[in-house]
Amino acid sequence: MIALKIMNVKQFMGKLLTGDDFDTFLLEEASIRTYNTFVIDGHQNKDFYTSEEWEDQSIRPYDLSTWKTIRPICFQLIKGKHTPAAFQFVLHLMPEYTASVLHKGDTAISPQQIRAFVLNIKYDGAVLTLVTGTALHTFLPDKTPDSLWDQAVRQFLTKREIAYEEL
Repeated sequence: MIALKIMNVKQFMGKLLTGDDFDTFLLEEASIRTYNTFVIDGHQNKDFYTSEEWEDQSIRPYDLSTWKTIRPICFQLIKGKHTPAAFQFVLHLMPEYTASVLHKGDTAISPQQIRAFVLNIKYDGAVLTLVTGTALHTFLPDKTPDSLWDQAVRQFLTKREIAYEEL
């Protein structure tokens, strides 16, 4: 787990809310504090779908909503004359990318053992930080997946020319 301070908040927010840079993520939860506090639960509602739609992987491939789908809603809540008082997004890397993160290291951990590679994005009104995390299906003494995810996030930011500082 690492914590990174984003140096250019405006540039980062442009990439997060108007670009496709983060479209390989799913949203677990969003909390946005502007004139109200808005909370979005990224878990899809079974009651909304027919039983056939719920089971159809082409309609609902994930249990969480994609960031690409929720991004415009978050953008509408944040945009305006005033800077948000605060926000937090909990994103999960899409499961199909887990193997490529693990492949870059020497580990016996399989993608099936990883529940999610998590990226927490938090803004407190002044500072924007990213915190990485790894959610596992069961306890594993091998911390290699954590290190590989930390490295992947650093590379992700560098490739997109997002300046950061490690905290």
